[in-house]
Amino acid sequence: MSLFDSVLGAVTNHVQQQGGLANVLSGLLANNGEAGGLNGLVEKFRQAGLGDAVNSWIGTGANQAISGDQLSDALGSDMVTKAASQLGLDPSQLSGQLAQMLPGLIDKLTPNGTAPEGGLGNAGDLMGMLGGLLGKA
Repeated sequence: MSLFDSVLGAVTNHVQQQGGLANVLSGLLANNGEAGGLNGLVEKFRQAGLGDAVNSWIGTGANQAISGDQLSDALGSDMVTKAASQLGLDPSQLSGQLAQMLPGLIDKLTPNGTAPEGGLGNAGDLMGMLGGLLGKA
């Protein structure tokens, strides 16, 4: 295998993974998604004792960090394991990536410091928005 093939393979894998992450994130944030949209996601984090963290992501101040384990506890290991298997990742690897991305993403999706009453829309609406935000990450 040539160096070019190796680089091309790595780039292709990264692009597929980013696209897969966008699908996972839209599934979490969309009103018709597994987590029940932004409001359902916020409730899951509050029930897991992470209300202050998720409120910081929505608010206008600094975003509190969470660990992959905290994210997995909040979402439930079944949801994380299912998404990880779809992406060909280890669940702890996916939860770590989502824990790094979700605070900034929710912050960007709630620029006025409040969650929209109607949520963030459906998965189709979110895919373009997430693709643009992930491209900047």
